[in-house]
Amino acid sequence: MRKILLSAFAVMSLAVGTAQAQSVQTNEELVNELLTYGDANDDEIGNFDFLYRNNGKSLEYDELMVENIIDEAISHLGTRYVYGSKGPNSFDCSGFTSYVYKHQNNVYIGASSREQYAINQPIKRSEMQAGDLVFFTSPRSGRNVGHVGIVLDFDPITDTFTFIHASTKQGVKISKSTESYYQKRYVGVRRVK
Repeated sequence: MRKILLSAFAVMSLAVGTAQAQSVQTNEELVNELLTYGDANDDEIGNFDFLYRNNGKSLEYDELMVENIIDEAISHLGTRYVYGSKGPNSFDCSGFTSYVYKHQNNVYIGASSREQYAINQPIKRSEMQAGDLVFFTSPRSGRNVGHVGIVLDFDPITDTFTFIHASTKQGVKISKSTESYYQKRYVGVRRVK
């Protein structure tokens, strides 16, 4: 069901591609649209399984694990940001990602965003899928990794994605790669080993 919902969110993101210029949606509105859209169009969205394939081969994709990761991450929407905090009542960016993976699958992904970037498996942006870690620079990091989030969905047609992360100003929230702040700060993506 999560794969279907995430596919719906990707399709919905295409339809509202100009939403950034028109209006900004809240995290709650994004999640509600995702859930409503997915329930109404389950049969049609099931036809988008090709999005999860690579040259005819199925990618290594543990659907249950990814569903658990995404559910856990979304359950923390709105949790406040505190530098150095590892959760569950507040997070910084790497504290959020490490908490979600540790809490759901007892997996250590690294403590800092730089460590998470260094120790997890590098993949191409075109191979990105839900549950992967996505990395950005931050104002304090210069050209180095300084921020991390968890991919919610990836649209290979437009090469865009949505992700959930702990932002300094708004806490845990959902953002889009098309936002200018993240477009210019994208560093890369890693798959948790």
